[in-house]
Amino acid sequence: MTSDENPQPVVSDPVGVQLKRAREKLGLGVEDIARAQHLRPAIIQAIENSEHTRIDSELFLKGYVRAYASQVGLDPDSIVTDLDRELEPLRIEREQQQEANPLVDIERRRRQKRRIAKTLVWILAVALAGYLAYRFVLQDDLAPSVEEPAEQTSETQSDADLTEADAPSGPDDQLTESADQPASVAEEFSAPENEIATGDTVLAEPPEPVAGEIAVEEPSPEPAVEQPVPVVEEPETLVENPEEPVVVADTARLQMTFTADCWVQVSDADGNRLVASLQRQGDRIDVSGDAPLRVVIGAVDAVGSVRFQDEPVDLGDFRVSNNRTEFTLSL
Repeated sequence: MTSDENPQPVVSDPVGVQLKRAREKLGLGVEDIARAQHLRPAIIQAIENSEHTRIDSELFLKGYVRAYASQVGLDPDSIVTDLDRELEPLRIEREQQQEANPLVDIERRRRQKRRIAKTLVWILAVALAGYLAYRFVLQDDLAPSVEEPAEQTSETQSDADLTEADAPSGPDDQLTESADQPASVAEEFSAPENEIATGDTVLAEPPEPVAGEIAVEEPSPEPAVEQPVPVVEEPETLVENPEEPVVVADTARLQMTFTADCWVQVSDADGNRLVASLQRQGDRIDVSGDAPLRVVIGAVDAVGSVRFQDEPVDLGDFRVSNNRTEFTLSL
């Protein structure tokens, strides 16, 4: 009962055994499979014997296995899934080796420093833009405050001129009254003397006018001295707007055409994979990324043309091993 309720998982044969059995069922030889995939027979034998370490890249191994499975009539996805399970111990071993490799640690630190440098450049650019904007706004706020004292000074001078014009002429009126008082006193004393001189005369002669009127010269008002209005000249501030630093990314473009089946992988400077797939006859790729670009080609004779930055690339300039090449393209 227990065995019926909990069935044991079915352990499938290794991938190499499944591919070999399907090949022999179709009556195909190792050379036939290798010729169809543009590979050496030794690589096909390594796949059938599960000698995965003889193939440099896991990506190419999966591509070879997927193409092999399609050629012999097996399900490629199922075969690749079984291959993932077989490669898991190998991945763990390679990760341990990479962690122990000092070059990996140096490359990791280099990338981290590069990211920090880019971040600092962006922060400085934003800070500079904020500073320039603050200075521009502050200059606009200071301009009206400098003009206000000049306006207040002109208004104060105008009020002073109006006050002098409206002031009463008190001293001039007092001088005029004092000049009239002696004339009236002289008239009072001259009248009795004329009456005594005429004796019995009934009608008194009218008093003669007393000469000697006091002429008082009115002082001429002093001309008002206009005080000069201080003029405050606003200093002209020239704010130069320096150009902000622009971070220019070195972007490179790669174009490739294919005349047969070929696995290709293209990675940018940060290690991002721009393309990693099996290309068929007539396919064409056009990718762009941060230079330098690292290119891995699984079948050199299946590549029709390669153009980098719209310039042709001669694959004969790079080392080819087992119809496979790997190189780096820089600007």
